[in-house]
Amino acid sequence: MAAPGGAWWQSPAVVVIAGGLVVLVSMGLRQSFGIFMQPLGCVLGIDRENFGLAIALQNLLLGLPLAGYLADRFSPRRVVIWGALLYGAAMFLMTRIGGTPGLLLVLGVLTGTAQSATTFVVVLGAVGRVVAPARRTLAFGVVTGLGSFGMFLMIPLANHWLLGGGWDWAFEALAWTTLVMVFAAVFLPPGVPGEAAQGPGLGTLLRSASGHRGYLLLISGFFVCGFHVAFIATHLPAYAVDMGLDRAVAANALALIGLFNILGSLLFGWLGDRYRKKYLLSWLYALRAVVISGFLVFPLTEVTALLFGALIGVIWLGTVPLTSGMVGQVFGTRYLGTLYGVVFLGHQLGAFLGAWWAGRVFEASGSYDAVWWTAVALGVIAAAIHVLIDDRRADLLPAATKA
Repeated sequence: MAAPGGAWWQSPAVVVIAGGLVVLVSMGLRQSFGIFMQPLGCVLGIDRENFGLAIALQNLLLGLPLAGYLADRFSPRRVVIWGALLYGAAMFLMTRIGGTPGLLLVLGVLTGTAQSATTFVVVLGAVGRVVAPARRTLAFGVVTGLGSFGMFLMIPLANHWLLGGGWDWAFEALAWTTLVMVFAAVFLPPGVPGEAAQGPGLGTLLRSASGHRGYLLLISGFFVCGFHVAFIATHLPAYAVDMGLDRAVAANALALIGLFNILGSLLFGWLGDRYRKKYLLSWLYALRAVVISGFLVFPLTEVTALLFGALIGVIWLGTVPLTSGMVGQVFGTRYLGTLYGVVFLGHQLGAFLGAWWAGRVFEASGSYDAVWWTAVALGVIAAAIHVLIDDRRADLLPAATKA
C-alpha cells in the first residue's frame, strides 16, 4: 500500500522505523523490570511470588486484543499515543508505591494496559497495512529487531539508574523515556475516515477465525513462546544471583538476549518471506528446547550465562515476525491487529503462567528446576504443533478483511 497522498512521513519505510521506535521503548522498559525484583524485595518486602504475579497481570493485560481492534477500527496513531502517555504515568506512579497492592495496581494493571497499546499487536497491524506482501515478514522482523535493541539498550540503562540513584529514581527516569513513543506515534497511520463504520464486528471476526484449525494451533503454539519469554526475562536475573553470579552478569545476560535477538528477528523475518513459516517456527521452538537443556546441563558460570543469553537471544522473538506474518498470509491485513491480537493473547496467557508460576514454585521449593524443565518440554510440544498448522489462504472471513 502506498503512503496516503504520497506524503513522505507516511511512506512504508518511515512507518516501519516509527513503529520500531515505539516497540523499542515499550519492550525495552518491559524487559528491564526483572532487575527490580530483588531491590523491591529488600526495600518494600515484596516477595518473588507477588512480584511475579504483578508481571503476570501485566502480561495478561498486554495480551488483550482490544487495543488492536480499536487500532483497526479507528487509528493506530491515537491508540499508541494514549498508551504511551499511560505508560509514562505508570512509571511515575511506581515511585510512590508502598508495597504489594501498589505494585499489583501500577506495575501489573496500569503498565499492562499501556503495553497493550504500544507493543507488537498495534504496531505490526499498522505496519502490515503499508508494506507490500512480498516484504511484509521482513518488515515485521525489522520492527521486532528494533524492539530487541530496546531490550539491549534499556536493561543496562535501567541497571545504571538503579545503582546510581535507587529504584525510585530509576523508575522516574524510565517514565521520561516514554515520550519517545509519543513522538514516534505521530508517524503511524492515522486511520481512514469512515473506516470505523465499515467491516464486521469483533465477535464476527473471532467466530470466523476460530473455525480455522490453523488459527487455533497458532494460538496454542504462541502460548509456549509467552511462557519462555516471561519466565526467562522475569526470573533469570534472580536465578543467576542465587547461583552465585554477580548482579551485573545477570543484567548483561538479559541485555545479550536483546542484542542477539536483533540478528534473530531480522534473520527469521528474511527467511519468512522465502520459506514456509510454519516449518521455521517448528525449528525455532525445537532449538529453544535444545538451548535451555544445555543451559541446565552445563555448570553455570559467567561464560555460560552470557553464552545462554546470546544463543537464546537469536531465537528469542523470531516467533513474532513469523507468527504475525502467518496471520496476515492466511487472513489478510485489514484486521491483522485484531486477529494477531487474539493470537498474542495466547502468548500472554503463557507469559502469565511463566512469570507467576515460576515465582510460586520458587517460594514453595527454593528452586526453579521444575520450571526450567517444563520450559524444555513445552518447546518440544510447540515444535510438533506448528508442523500441523494449515497455512493456506482462508476464505472464512468477510471480504473486508482481505488484503
